[in-house]
Amino acid sequence: MRKVAAVLVMAAVAGLVVSSAPKQANAQPQYLKAFLAKYEIEGAAEKKCGICHGEKKSERSAYAMEFGKALGEKKVKDVEKINAAYDTAAKAEYADGKTYGELLKSGKLPAPYGE
Repeated sequence: MRKVAAVLVMAAVAGLVVSSAPKQANAQPQYLKAFLAKYEIEGAAEKKCGICHGEKKSERSAYAMEFGKALGEKKVKDVEKINAAYDTAAKAEYADGKTYGELLKSGKLPAPYGE
């Protein structure tokens, strides 16, 4: 009985250690690099990931969701696929018949993180 209890305690401790370990960031600098090359928007380089994300990296703007949907998969490294996804996201409507592409070409970043 003691052996079973000891094994259960060790399993619980191991579970706590694994679950409390810091989560690895899924930074995708190639997305930012491609965005900055495609759109010349004042202040975009300083916003960095804030172009698409909020304070928490799990928060994504509607534009980021459109980009992710167009990308179709995670951690894409192919610049052509990334640019194609930006082109697709640019065609998406964000308000009153206006597209993200029109907004970006006017030199503005999408809300709410571009404000």
